[in-house]
Amino acid sequence: MKIYISADIEGIAGIVNWDEATRWKPDYPPFSEEMIKEVQAACEGANSAGAKEIWIKDAHGVGRNLNFSGLPTNTKLIRSFSGHPFCMMQELDSTFDAALMIGYHSYAGSDGNPLSHTLETELSYMKINDELASEFLINAYTASYIGVPVVFVSGDAGLCDHVRQINVNVNTIGLNKGIGDSVVSIHPQLAFDSIKEAVKASLKGELNKCIIPLPKWFKVELSYVNHTKAYKASFYPNMKKISATNVLFETDDYFEVLRMLSFVV
Repeated sequence: MKIYISADIEGIAGIVNWDEATRWKPDYPPFSEEMIKEVQAACEGANSAGAKEIWIKDAHGVGRNLNFSGLPTNTKLIRSFSGHPFCMMQELDSTFDAALMIGYHSYAGSDGNPLSHTLETELSYMKINDELASEFLINAYTASYIGVPVVFVSGDAGLCDHVRQINVNVNTIGLNKGIGDSVVSIHPQLAFDSIKEAVKASLKGELNKCIIPLPKWFKVELSYVNHTKAYKASFYPNMKKISATNVLFETDDYFEVLRMLSFVV
């Protein structure tokens, strides 16, 4: 098996504040270490299930949070961002058997995590076909676009509820529960053990049940915090400005959604 891992940080065990997710802040190092440990747990689970090759996308911030310390020798690490529209799923292609998402978080406009957002904090929310969209949904659609199932997601409990609403077959582990500006988190060792065992079980299941069908038409609404961002985004081809802060883009090709997001978010 060839496995792909997309790793973020705002959904790892215990994280609660933006300083803990920001490379140049003093509170960051222990949480980058936790991110590495949870990715390591996913790798160990994948290898126990028979993985021969694991590619890991460091998908948080500038993409320079992970290193090879503690990771198995059959891993390849994608650091920083190339600029390709696949973004957090860079280098994913049809040669992969399954994808995993580690450290993912609730979407902008939800209360599942004090760090809830979708792609950038400059967005109040994003909707796809009138439903609030998460990074999980955006990236799971990317995987479905090329026929790769996302079989496991770890992150906050709110995100896990969201994932199950989209596809009940995707295995999830909730590490944090957001309550206002706080979280209640499980112990990091329990997070490690739970991710390892859940990934192993997920990869031994019926993988194709986890593919999310792509809609035939995509209606994407972006709501910006700052109205000047909406004005600038309105000049992207086929984008419509529908209010002072909101723009709308429609297409029947999901890659065009990803291309648009890479330029306006």
